[in-house]
Amino acid sequence: MAAIKKTTQRSDFKTGERIVYPAHGVGEIVGLEEQEVAGIKLELFVIAFEKDKMKLRVPVAKANSVGMRKLSDTTIVKKALETIRGRARVKRTMWSRRAQEYEAKINSGDLIAISEVVRDLYRSESQPEQSYSERQLYEAALDRMSREIAAVSEISETEAIRQIEQNLAKSPRRGGKGDEENVAVETAEDDEHDEAA
Repeated sequence: MAAIKKTTQRSDFKTGERIVYPAHGVGEIVGLEEQEVAGIKLELFVIAFEKDKMKLRVPVAKANSVGMRKLSDTTIVKKALETIRGRARVKRTMWSRRAQEYEAKINSGDLIAISEVVRDLYRSESQPEQSYSERQLYEAALDRMSREIAAVSEISETEAIRQIEQNLAKSPRRGGKGDEENVAVETAEDDEHDEAA
């Protein structure tokens, strides 16, 4: 009976494949192991996260239920890059609540949700400084996003970050109140200051 269970629980992941694990980002399945836990034999994927110098063991039967997934395809990457070119959507709630929402999006493993965090927390050099926690969340989201784009596009993480930053530069400038007129006025004022300098 156990042998039948094993074959039905087999997932479509294979050794040598790069995957996304929600809480850790892009990793590579480096092997399969069998371990006995409380008298039950478990087949485990061994996933290496090279940048974090970490290995994770995930039961084969639980791979899908824990949110492990294959890398996004190029259409999803394209959509994520379009997302970061959009206008930031920052809710007017307390920072602690927003931080929890951003953290949840980052740990969801969903590339589009992660790109929303990058878009919402991005600050250009002309914008006010970020708090330490905002910067930490932004960098975590940027890191997750760049790792997956690098893996999908087969480019270095540095090139992926450059690609992300180029797309962020195309996003509308953010004004104090977030409405179009305010942004246009702010841009015009900034241009006058630049000329005066």
